[in-house]
Amino acid sequence: MARKVLIVDDEESIVTLLKYNIEQAGFETDVAYNGLDAFQKAVQIPYDLIVLDLMLPELDGTDVCRQLRQKQVDTPILMLTAKDDEFDKVLGLELGADDYLTKPFSPKEVVARIKAILRRASKQEQLIPDAFIKIADLIIYPEQYEAVFKGNNLEFTRKEFELLLYLAKHKGKVLSRDQLLSAVWNYDFAGDTRIVDVHVSHLREKIEPDTKHPIYIKTIRGLGYKMEDHVHGRS
Repeated sequence: MARKVLIVDDEESIVTLLKYNIEQAGFETDVAYNGLDAFQKAVQIPYDLIVLDLMLPELDGTDVCRQLRQKQVDTPILMLTAKDDEFDKVLGLELGADDYLTKPFSPKEVVARIKAILRRASKQEQLIPDAFIKIADLIIYPEQYEAVFKGNNLEFTRKEFELLLYLAKHKGKVLSRDQLLSAVWNYDFAGDTRIVDVHVSHLREKIEPDTKHPIYIKTIRGLGYKMEDHVHGRS
């Protein structure tokens, strides 16, 4: 069965262009011309991927992305925008998008990104995860996408959880921001690693007793981050 892609853009010419090229690549497609329609469809239909424009009527792309992740809809999202702005890139990925393209773009590039995202998602599904990973008061359940801290269930966006899991699986090792970008987002920002710092900050708010003096996720100055294998001084 062909994988199905939801194309969301308020410009009919762009939808037509994307629809043609994505279908030529062997995918089925569905379309939406506003954010509200896109959100309602994505909640009801199990798409394999969503191509989502940022600037939309009724509900913009960032709100669609945010609300889908809040509803635990983990469908991969490729975000499109006419804005070539660092803040937009960081915000889109922070909200749970999997990749990002600015207009104007090549339809072939869109198809290539779609295939890359789906390949990565397929590889992740094939991995046999550990039953759980325990680091002091933090217990992570990879298969369930759940984590418990001091007996309390934590809430994460998908990328927050994937970052936490990657750090935990490599506990005791210093990981550069570029390594984390490549591993968790599968994307190269040519040195722009602010998205990693933002997500680490969010994780610390959820698991650190004192965010100013973290004991789980340590900053290694000039190098990157490290999940402590043996956490001391926890309350």
